[in-house]
Amino acid sequence: MGAPAAEAVRTVPRITGLSTRLLTVPLRRSWGAEAPENHVIATEVHTDDGGTGFGFSWTPTIGPQAVKALLDHDIAPFIAGLPATPEGVWDVLWKRLHEAGGGGLTTIAMAGVDLALWDLQARRAGTSVTGLLGQRQESAEVYGSGVNLHYTLDELVAQAERWVAAGHQAVKIKVGKPDLREDRERVAAVRSVLGPDRRLMIDANQRWDLPTTFRALDVLAEFGLEWLEEPIRADDLWAYRRLRKHSPVPIALGENLHTIYRFRDFIEAEAVDIIQPNIIRVGGITPFRRIVELARTNSIKVMPHLLPELSGQLALTLAEPTMVEDVEEASFEQLGILAGPSPVRFANSRVALADRPGLGFRFRETPQP
Repeated sequence: MGAPAAEAVRTVPRITGLSTRLLTVPLRRSWGAEAPENHVIATEVHTDDGGTGFGFSWTPTIGPQAVKALLDHDIAPFIAGLPATPEGVWDVLWKRLHEAGGGGLTTIAMAGVDLALWDLQARRAGTSVTGLLGQRQESAEVYGSGVNLHYTLDELVAQAERWVAAGHQAVKIKVGKPDLREDRERVAAVRSVLGPDRRLMIDANQRWDLPTTFRALDVLAEFGLEWLEEPIRADDLWAYRRLRKHSPVPIALGENLHTIYRFRDFIEAEAVDIIQPNIIRVGGITPFRRIVELARTNSIKVMPHLLPELSGQLALTLAEPTMVEDVEEASFEQLGILAGPSPVRFANSRVALADRPGLGFRFRETPQP
């Protein structure tokens, strides 16, 4: 009776190696002087039966070399010999790296391993990652988004007009100008382009403190906002608890929360209406799924942050419909760094699966203009 069980254990492939390469790509529409480019750390996980899984880590500005160093020098030696199961590897790796920080660069690096293992597992099963996890939605709504605080008013209006022409029923713009009157002018102009029925979200990217946020809401709430995103420093739970208690606009945050524990803290403190986990920043698909279930049990909406080729696939596995963020001309396909077709299709302001094995995409050796 013991032999078959032992044989079953031996059939689980084990990790034999991890390789990485850093790809830096200029943005077609700069996100401002501080963020003219994005960085992708492409990863490959190899197993003892000849398998290879393809994943990536990502950061728009800070730490791409540090992420690669973590992968090469700390993660690669540790995961060698482990069974190639995404959740098992994630848990032991997070404990291993926690000394260097429970989230941030550590979880960004971990995502490169986690995605590669999910890619490998799905392709072994002859399906997409969406199919492996269980597809629950045929398609998901896409909202137009822009990193556009540095745009002139005319440029911002022109962008809003492109979103309307593309059929978007929801859009998001940046706020946080030094003069609140300028924010009001810009929000009013975009609302005028959108009309009364399309949804408008605003994102302050941690530019305000609590008193400034209340002053801004007094001025901007009249424009029928779907949500106010990350107005205050993301670490300040106390301020967000006060804000949500008195805000006339739903509060969204989460792109700068990195662990399920921090999401739990904000949810239990009743400090947030909508969470926006970034699948890479939280450490990959494994923790993202756990965070989603935490939100679901607390009736909190989930709107994944950025990375539409990845977020679009995971959005289709969620029990509740969500919206996928698509920053204008910033997808991997539009940046020319995919080695083949996109794993998702965008049409009529919806995203659907192209149904390719695994994650469905790999990266070029060099970007293609």
